[in-house]
Amino acid sequence: MRPSAELIVVPIPALKFLWFALGLVWLAGPSVLAAQPVRERLYTLGPGDQIIVRVPDLKEIPDDPVQVDPQGYISLPLIGRVEARGKTLDQLEAELKQILRKYLKDPEVTVAISEFRSQPVSVFGAVQRPGVIQLHGPRTLWEVISEAGGLTNDAGATVKIMRRLEEGELPLPGARIDESGRYSVAEIDVKSVIEMTNPEQNILVRPHDVITVSQANIVYVVGRVQKPGGFVTKGSLSVLEALSLAGGFAPNAAPTKARILRRKPGTDERIEIAINLKDLLKGKIEDMTLKPDDILFVPYSGFREFSRQAAAASLAVATGIAIYRVGLDR
Repeated sequence: MRPSAELIVVPIPALKFLWFALGLVWLAGPSVLAAQPVRERLYTLGPGDQIIVRVPDLKEIPDDPVQVDPQGYISLPLIGRVEARGKTLDQLEAELKQILRKYLKDPEVTVAISEFRSQPVSVFGAVQRPGVIQLHGPRTLWEVISEAGGLTNDAGATVKIMRRLEEGELPLPGARIDESGRYSVAEIDVKSVIEMTNPEQNILVRPHDVITVSQANIVYVVGRVQKPGGFVTKGSLSVLEALSLAGGFAPNAAPTKARILRRKPGTDERIEIAINLKDLLKGKIEDMTLKPDDILFVPYSGFREFSRQAAAASLAVATGIAIYRVGLDR
């Protein structure tokens, strides 16, 4: 079967829907935007978080940020030490009000979060901004990935999730306990989460979860071809398949002088592998399987000798070309 590739673009209907949704938010005004803090009210406090406690009728209690200590407590004038760990803002407010009734008949107490620090989630792999994200209330898997900038163009097909067993086992099919006996581990399909074909897999993320988006194999075809680009695939690509995805030769191509640039393991250097594409198309030589990150370079007919300059030029082109996601009929 002839391989096919789809350029990653945002469909026009999706853009129209985005503008429509933004318009609804603008028209709705504060009623929609005000819903965001509701998640923060559901956030459970933990060590490291900073909160602000406001009691307008008691000047003894300043509205300066107060940090939840490593044992999970806060200390306030007149009130003393109060456990905040594991409580929502509403629960802590209710407890502080009850304590302050010895000083005020009907105390007015407001607790707000000034800085989130106690619920880190690590996001690695093929996302735009890998690193540690602090949860600001309940978040789904896709929301956390979006907060990390979303997927890169070379994202693979799976997301791996690791959860500490003290946070409970992952509610996902195929979840297992890892070899250390400390983590629940599962892998899910990226597409099913994005397209919501299996919404139950878009689980709520827990503090200290580790999320890793796999990176797909990608090979580049540059030079005198009809559609130069990087081709992302879950499987492998042969030279003929890659050439087909690139649309074949462009005018003035020199297929007999083609090269494969392959990275040396553990280095940024590349080796040159000569390949006569004309003989390959005639069946005179066997097809080759390209490795991830290989660059197939097809020079122009005036090309005399492969050089470091030509290699550098092809690498520079490879970093700025379109990326296509490949669907192979196998």
